[in-house]
Amino acid sequence: MKILIVDDSNVMRKIIKRALKDAGFGAHAVVEAGNGLEGLAALRREPFDLVLCDWNMPQMNGIEMLAALKAEKLPVRFGFVTSETTPAMLKQATDAGAEFLIGKPFTTEIFQRTLQGMLGE
Repeated sequence: MKILIVDDSNVMRKIIKRALKDAGFGAHAVVEAGNGLEGLAALRREPFDLVLCDWNMPQMNGIEMLAALKAEKLPVRFGFVTSETTPAMLKQATDAGAEFLIGKPFTTEIFQRTLQGMLGE
């Protein structure tokens, strides 16, 4: 399976990648993008099974990226990994089609519990 991590922080992308590995998902291919535009371009080039996306990013934020994915009917499971964890943000995310929202800071256990069914582990 292929996972796309979209976050404007290179350090956070590495932390998420490490959390995936520590949660038992290290065998999956991981590609990184620095914002929603880069993420969208990656999804147009090749299929992914899952997107883990930050909310606040320059050029195109996560909710804008999700809306673009839905408008283009690009088939991929999508969830947020973000510090935006208010009930209003969760509602906005799920209304837009996100399957989950993992709050920062997070633990390996949260990744494992949230992604276990999606990644077939």
